[in-house]
Amino acid sequence: MSTAANDQGQPPSLDELRVGLVGYGEVGRILAEDLRAVGVAVNAYDLKLESPSADADTMREHAVEFGVGLSPSATMVATPADLIVSAVTASQTLDAARAAAAGLRPGTFVLDFNSASPKAKREAAEAVQAAGGRYVEGAVMTSVPPYRIKVPLLLGGPHADAIAPLLARLGFAASVGSAELGIVSATKMCRSVMIKGLEAMVIESLTAARHYGVEDAVLASLKETFPGIEWEKQAAYFFQRVIQHGRRRSEEVREVAETVRDAGLTPWSAEGTAERQAWMADLAEDGLFGQRGDAAFGRSPDWRTEADRLLAHLAKPRLPPHG
Repeated sequence: MSTAANDQGQPPSLDELRVGLVGYGEVGRILAEDLRAVGVAVNAYDLKLESPSADADTMREHAVEFGVGLSPSATMVATPADLIVSAVTASQTLDAARAAAAGLRPGTFVLDFNSASPKAKREAAEAVQAAGGRYVEGAVMTSVPPYRIKVPLLLGGPHADAIAPLLARLGFAASVGSAELGIVSATKMCRSVMIKGLEAMVIESLTAARHYGVEDAVLASLKETFPGIEWEKQAAYFFQRVIQHGRRRSEEVREVAETVRDAGLTPWSAEGTAERQAWMADLAEDGLFGQRGDAAFGRSPDWRTEADRLLAHLAKPRLPPHG
């Protein structure tokens, strides 16, 4: 069967389609669930499956529950697929594209969901196109979990128009942004200067305010200045997302910094945001916010709980370096 049509030249039915997921983290698993719900066959690969870990166990349990096949490599995921969706961390964007390209059949669509710079997307496209595949950059324009497969998605590149009808049938809320590679990724990256930066600023501002006992006054002032935002709820959400996904976010914002730098600006804001997100990720990995994998991990409804953990950590005496 060809990627776009069966032997009679008609679009394949959903139960004939085969989707390969490169990346089986939070986004990959959400997509797998929604694709399986409409009868689409799904196979997946994730780098974490190559070594024992709690994350790998979670992926295997999820695959069994939803009938998702697991493959030993991105190349093997690509071989039978009619559509490949790459949903890895930003730093793995190019490696994932190259690995998938090694197994592509001619004409296969590769939808790159990753938060990477326009330069990285263009390099990924070169790898896919050299193998005969049809690369489409995707810019996810808000957080995936609330919207699931219907998250607003901008498509870019010369094959964006061709893939749009297929994605609509699968349940995606995708629209074509540009036929030129890099444009929709630039849109995503410039947006992330604000969104990921706001996460970092809220954590920094409110944790410091909590230390000084002025958090209520700060929140009251923010509410007066920006009355459209529910600051208590928004702050809790920002803490949750950064605790759970700070590593992925820090990698994305490093791509954001490269995008800003390529525009001729020094990315002071983006670089600071990346450092704050990575700092939170390090603390999460050290267990400061609880055990990753537990239902309560990074899900406190009150940001003060997590801010107090940060402050208690910062108040601990530091051992002097060995001389």
